[in-house]
Amino acid sequence: MKNKKKLIRNIIAFLALIYVIYTLFNQQKVLNQYAQNSEDLNSQIEAEKEYKEELAKKQSDINSDEFIENTARDKLDMYLPNEKVYMDTGM
Repeated sequence: MKNKKKLIRNIIAFLALIYVIYTLFNQQKVLNQYAQNSEDLNSQIEAEKEYKEELAKKQSDINSDEFIENTARDKLDMYLPNEKVYMDTGM
């Protein structure tokens, strides 16, 4: 009887140990996945910050008089008063 109780106790302890080890491995796997997701999100945040800076620079460039003047010249064929414009018609 004592040997049977001792065997059952050892089997239960062994199963509990296997369960604890299995749980630890699964938790480590989940933690590694969370760490990878965190790194991915941080890199996305950095990329979006750079994009935001580019857009802010572009916005300040668009509001400048030089940009407006160049756009008017290139796309609308507008020129300043008393400005001489030479066109090449050699084609």
